[in-house]
Formats: sequence, C-alpha cells, structure tokens
Amino acid sequence: MELAQKILWAGVAMLAFLLGLCLFSLPDGKLHVFVLDIGQGDSILIQLPTDERILIDGGPDNSVLNELGKVMPFYEKNIDLVILSHPHLDHVNGLVEVLKRYRVGAVMMTGVSYNYSGYAAFLEQVTQQHLPVVYGGAKFSNGRGVDYRLGTVILDMIFPFDSEQGRTFENQNNGSIVFRLLYGKKSFYFPGDLEMEGEEKLVASNLNLHADFLKAPHHGSRTSDTVPLLERIQPQYAAISCGVNNKFGHPHAITLQHFQERHIATYRTDLDGIIEAVSDGDRLWVKAWGKNS
Repeated sequence: MELAQKILWAGVAMLAFLLGLCLFSLPDGKLHVFVLDIGQGDSILIQLPTDERILIDGGPDNSVLNELGKVMPFYEKNIDLVILSHPHLDHVNGLVEVLKRYRVGAVMMTGVSYNYSGYAAFLEQVTQQHLPVVYGGAKFSNGRGVDYRLGTVILDMIFPFDSEQGRTFENQNNGSIVFRLLYGKKSFYFPGDLEMEGEEKLVASNLNLHADFLKAPHHGSRTSDTVPLLERIQPQYAAISCGVNNKFGHPHAITLQHFQERHIATYRTDLDGIIEAVSDGDRLWVKAWGKNS
C-alpha cells in the first residue's frame, strides 16, 4: 500500500507539473517581448497576446536554443515569423538551427547579397523548407515598405526605403530592417544594427519614430543611438543586447550617457540576463530575469 501511495503521489505531482507548464504557456492577453541573453549578438522573441510568436535574429551561435527553452514551453515548436534584420554572424548563425528545429511559418529578410557561410546556410534552409519569404524595403510612393500584420499587432515597417534584394553593402549594418511593433497604445522599436548613416536618413524623414521601448541598435555602440534619433524616438525604456566583457566595448559610455541624460531606464543582457517587456496595450512593464535565469 505504501508503494502504491508513493506511485499515486508521484503521478499527482507530475500532473500538477505538466498542468503548470500548460497554464504558463497559455496566452494571458498581454504582449511579451524577450530580449534573450545570447552573448554578443541579438535575438528577440515576441509572444503575441493571441499566442503567435515572432523571432528577430538568432545570435552568434546555438545558445539561442537554450534561451528559447527558457521562455517557451518545451513542447511548443511553432514560430510564426522569423525576421533576419541583416546577415552578420551575430544575428544569423543561431537561426540556422532554429529553422531546423522549429516549425516556422514565414521568414522576413532583405535578400541582400553577402558572402558568408552562415548566411548561405540560412538561405539553404529557407529554400529546402519552401518557407514563404517577405522581403522588406519595397519602394512605394510614400517611401515605405508595406506594414505587416500578425494577430493583434502591426509591424510598422520603417527601413530600408528601397528594395535591397541582390544588393551588396560595404556595411551590412546600414541595410538592417527597422520596424516599430504597435500594440494598442504602446510601441516597440527594433532597429537591427543600423548605424549613423541609416539613422540620419530616418531623422530626415517625416516618419513616426516614437516608441515606448527601444531595442538599442548595434549593441549600444557609439556609432548608433545618436542624439537626433533618440529625440525622435523618445523611449521610456531601452534594452541593450551585448556579451559580458565583449571585445568591442559595447555598450559605449557615450551611449549610456545619452540614455541617462534622457532618463531612459536602461537594461543590459550582459548584466541583467533576459530582459522582458510586458504590455496590455495601455501599460508597459519591463523586468530583468537576472544572470542566473
């Protein structure tokens, strides 16, 4: 009888554990943005209130798989949209295994020409799996690409102004996809690694660049996050994705000073681990998971 009771209680405990996982994964009516702690690179998972998922970039290696396991239930293998902002190794490498291990609904990218093995492997997976591709940057009379709608959010496509399919860039950062995610009254700004040259074009435009939450471009480098752009965005929060003691010195002291002078609450993956922003469309909360998450 004692053995039977132990087995019974073990079964109850396992059932409670699985139920907890299911409840955790159910949509809670809120938007969740996870800036993942993948070292020196970028990877952001967006969980929509209606349970769709968007993954922006994949970081420099397969550590993105472990990070996704922290913010998604182990049995959930669907990602509705994968966005490659630009094909540098610290953004594209991790996406190769993501495409192999997750059921991806569509891919958004610029389609630039770039001779790098990680990018070639990414494109090979897209082709082999016959994934639908959305190309950012098509030229229209208003100088913008077509906005992308998914669930209850809008991806307000900001940059590039022109199609980049087949183009080559001396600096791939300035070919980055830039967009605002709009949910209710709140907005989130995702700029890839766009640097000064690209930021100047945005500042000179009449586009609405305001956002409550800024994913800092180019890991907080001094070649991005310029004052004119920050004045246009006017974020309440900023998240910097960078590696611990990285060789580039990201984030730069000047960038941090610019944020501090504008009273922008700033979080860093190298210090804070995963950064999570949550919104119900009216309010916005940001918290750090900590480096032991």
